[in-house]
Amino acid sequence: MDQRLGFFEYLFTYVMPILVGGIPMTLAVTGIAFICGNLLALPIAVARVSPNLLLRGPAYGYILFMRGTPLLVQLYLIYYGFKSELPIEWVRDSWAKPILRNAYWYAALAFSLNTAGYTAEILRGAIQAVPHGEIEAGKAFGMSPRQIFWRITLPRAIRICLPTMTGETILLLKATSLCAFIAVSDVMQKANYIRAQELRVYEPLLGAAIIYVCLVFVLTRILNFVERHLNKDRLQPPSSSGKPDAVMVRAGGPA
Repeated sequence: MDQRLGFFEYLFTYVMPILVGGIPMTLAVTGIAFICGNLLALPIAVARVSPNLLLRGPAYGYILFMRGTPLLVQLYLIYYGFKSELPIEWVRDSWAKPILRNAYWYAALAFSLNTAGYTAEILRGAIQAVPHGEIEAGKAFGMSPRQIFWRITLPRAIRICLPTMTGETILLLKATSLCAFIAVSDVMQKANYIRAQELRVYEPLLGAAIIYVCLVFVLTRILNFVERHLNKDRLQPPSSSGKPDAVMVRAGGPA
């Protein structure tokens, strides 16, 4: 690449097109970790609030480990640690060879497990924050404990923790930049490649920052729309001017 190009010309004509090519990988890791992590978080959160110590203890230990250790350490443990324990002959001849040799799947696994730990604790707090009166109302209607959980407790808990989940998902998206450390071809890995090849530092990093800001902006808009859609009943009624008020009403009273 011609080193005589100016800062902005180099950034937008050379760097940005390369970095954009890493967006699909960044979104793929984020999407898999979001889906798998949240699905795994549900049983962990249920075990966390269980009165049975045999269920509550391991769930607490899992959450403590995932929240107490750096994500990069977890990523290295799965990619270098777990991968090194697999017999080379078995990996070479296994039907799962394309998966076991691809760093993408190790990254998706690491982020899913990490997300499960954080989301489980968020969901645990939301479950315990469900008003007791709503649970009593379910009992008054003759619902079984299972029906109360699936029809009252869990839906209410999800609505309670939606704002926190939005922030957690944004953190997940930005944390995928750590995939570059295990050679997953995401946005950050491509930025590091440009830095190493062209010996220009600021443009690749600034380009990566611009892309992450754009991705976070779009993701925030989507999650805010979902939150508002699921909390329609908590919106204030239209004001006297006839225009709807967008402020949500808190569970205990007016905003």
